[in-house]
Amino acid sequence: MKKLILLCSTAVVMPTAAFAQSTGSVDFEKEVIVVTGTRTQDVGGVQTPDAPKAKAVVTQEMISRSGPGQTVLDTINIVPGVSFQNNDAYGNAGGTLTIRGFDSTRISYTLDGIQLNDSGNYNIYSNFSIDPELIEQVNVNLGSTDVDSPTASAVGGTINQRTRNPGKELGGRFSASLGQYDYRRFFGMIDTGELTSVGTRAFIAGSTSKYDNPFNNYGKMDRTQLNAKVYQPIGANGDFVSVAGRYNRDRNNFFGSVPLRLDREPNQGFPTSRDEREYDINYPCTVDAPQAGAADAANSCGTEFDRRYNPSNSWNFRGNSRFTLAEGLTLTVDPSFQYTKANGGGTDTAREYGYDLNPTGGRSNCSTTPESATVQCEYGYFGGDPYVGIDLNGDGDLLDTVTVLTPSQTRTRRYTVISGLRYEINDDHTVRATFTRDHANHRQTGQIGYVRDNGEPVDVFPVDDPILTADGAVVQKRDRQSYAILNQIAAEYRGEFLDNRLTLNVGARLPFFKRDLENFCATSSASGFVECSGQVASIDEDAVDLNSSWSPPQRRVFKYSKFLPNVGVVYDFTPQISGFVSYAKGLSVPSTDNLYNSFYFDRDEAAAKPKPETTDTIDGGVRYRSSKIQAQLSAWHTSFKNRIAEAYDAELDQRIFRNLGSVEKYGIDGSIAYQPIPQLTAYVFGSWNKSKIKNNLIVGEFGGITDCDNIPGTATDLDIARSCAFTKGNREAGSPKYTYGTSFSVEPVQGFSFGLTAKRTGPRYVYDNNQPVFFGDTTSPSVGNEVREIFPAKVPAYWLVNMDARLNMGAFAADLDKTYIQLNVYNLFDKLYAGGFGGFSNQPVSSSGFYSESSSSGIPFVQMGAPRTVSVTFNVGF
Repeated sequence: MKKLILLCSTAVVMPTAAFAQSTGSVDFEKEVIVVTGTRTQDVGGVQTPDAPKAKAVVTQEMISRSGPGQTVLDTINIVPGVSFQNNDAYGNAGGTLTIRGFDSTRISYTLDGIQLNDSGNYNIYSNFSIDPELIEQVNVNLGSTDVDSPTASAVGGTINQRTRNPGKELGGRFSASLGQYDYRRFFGMIDTGELTSVGTRAFIAGSTSKYDNPFNNYGKMDRTQLNAKVYQPIGANGDFVSVAGRYNRDRNNFFGSVPLRLDREPNQGFPTSRDEREYDINYPCTVDAPQAGAADAANSCGTEFDRRYNPSNSWNFRGNSRFTLAEGLTLTVDPSFQYTKANGGGTDTAREYGYDLNPTGGRSNCSTTPESATVQCEYGYFGGDPYVGIDLNGDGDLLDTVTVLTPSQTRTRRYTVISGLRYEINDDHTVRATFTRDHANHRQTGQIGYVRDNGEPVDVFPVDDPILTADGAVVQKRDRQSYAILNQIAAEYRGEFLDNRLTLNVGARLPFFKRDLENFCATSSASGFVECSGQVASIDEDAVDLNSSWSPPQRRVFKYSKFLPNVGVVYDFTPQISGFVSYAKGLSVPSTDNLYNSFYFDRDEAAAKPKPETTDTIDGGVRYRSSKIQAQLSAWHTSFKNRIAEAYDAELDQRIFRNLGSVEKYGIDGSIAYQPIPQLTAYVFGSWNKSKIKNNLIVGEFGGITDCDNIPGTATDLDIARSCAFTKGNREAGSPKYTYGTSFSVEPVQGFSFGLTAKRTGPRYVYDNNQPVFFGDTTSPSVGNEVREIFPAKVPAYWLVNMDARLNMGAFAADLDKTYIQLNVYNLFDKLYAGGFGGFSNQPVSSSGFYSESSSSGIPFVQMGAPRTVSVTFNVGF
């Protein structure tokens, strides 16, 4: 009877299969470490592979034991070194991921070899994955990537999902899931079986899921997804062509995000009890009726953070193919196309009148002040608000401020092809060469739309029918277009020596990155803040002439390239013991936001030329395997150079990107799986990591401070506090110091299985300077304004325990072996814990000496951990 074996990177090997990213990598690798999720009666008959890198693979059996619809990032949370904080228990709302301390922007997330990371900012949106029932396996590369990977940022590892192939026989699977928070999910899949005499087969699948968010009286999660795949085998030597497609529609609300402070009422700070997790927002609500001839103020109805929609429409097509051209010579080609339309919601206050571009006139109110020599009223998005020159609320005047929908809209079109040639010189020596082309076009805009009287948006996509100014221009908060282009060549050699006891892998990739960016707005700050006319050239010219510090609309091209070698060795000391070591150099190109922020500076300034991040990673370990025990212990070290950090510049009063310099990172990962009897499997895992920032970070230049390691004696305490983030020698924020846990599975009687997984996630620093969150006046405190700690330096460690139980109908009738009822309980003991958050380098101090409370500058927001959530799934397979 099959059951989970949670073996992580040390465990069960399927000796005839290879698991990696692209078809070329799959074809090149003969074996890999597998967390199989499949228990056999004889563990001693399973081999451990000769893999030079630390890897782990989770297969469908384990994925299916997670909650219904759950993101695979939550499933791989048992892999040592992986830390994932899920935003909800059902997987639709995203989460926060780190691997060995690297955040998600530095981890490649792929599906059948194509990259799912945002091609501009490299973020991972875990809810963009395919339905978990369709995932054959998930491969995790810890700290490195394959040589043909189309990544611009994967210095911290790779996660690849591989879609299952259609079955050879007619079959299907249908499931219905019900759970807390009015959870309803339905999934269906049909395998056509072999449709032709040459073995053509296909599947088509679809799912819907809807539920309430667990914290307030408003938010909803709503997803619809369709998937299909056609597979055509060619000959008898493993050649094939396959085409797959996915369509996904999400209509989600934000929820559960609170500031990291303990001195506020519920929903204004992190809760101190389980009951405080739940809160109400102003819903339903209505707006006040506008009055003709009066300067009506904007209503607050619909402006709450939790009222924001996070809509997305996305689809992709993925091709995979393998062709034998001659004996020992194989060609693989993987083309793909992706399209995404999404925004992050949000509202703003629009002005029915114009904006005074002339700062020397005191920024006169254009609703009441006629134009003069010192007043120049124009329409557009200026000073963070839209000025439109039209009657927005229908009261017949142009005097009012009105709440409008103002999301940041993104449309992405991305074309990729990964191609490779492999030549098997003989049984012991194999080489391959690859070429990768990745071309992504991002159109990032910020059109505005109307909000109904009840606070609901008329259309969650204002881009479809935007509000125009009196001049007929499209008013928007940002307006830019960029191209992220990669051309990459790579080569790899694998050789086996000393009677196949020694395996050597040597490879290298040479990427050529091009970032072609055009900003149609003027840049008014180093944080990338923009002033947009709606592409009206005359207004842009006047705006820049009147505001000399603004950078005009323009285009810039950035190019990055670096030779990236990697080498790995595996040596089998005995049939039970082997060791491995590998080295890899990595490269992370600056994100689109970082590059656009540099537009503020003149082209010849250093700040206009952001440097790429680079890493040098060494990874090594030992493995032991026997008939009952599988174990691995590995250690790693990464030198991280030009680490980009987001910091608050007190002089500019803005958040900007800064080069934190060098960071040393190292750690230990390990796991042991033990199967004393076929009905019981126990597993323990753990990881510990350390990071050490090598430099202090300068965030301002007050009192003559230009170097935070050499502060002049004339500088005051306030100058120092506003100029320096003392990060040297400290640990990076946001990453847990350690993780460890255990899992066991038991089958007490045939047909009934029970599993429990418990993981403890260690404390995480809030800031890179490892200081607590403060409130108060540092210079002249008064009663109530004295400096006090409102949150500790670290988010506390926490336990997360999940349970699953399954009753398989195959125990009662052999032809029902694919039919079962499954119970899942997420966060079994209903622990209150801090989930994911984005840490800052430091908490800034204002010019008056106050610790900043602003969420945009000082105090991070944290996602509350999902509460205990129970669901039941009824699955029928045939």
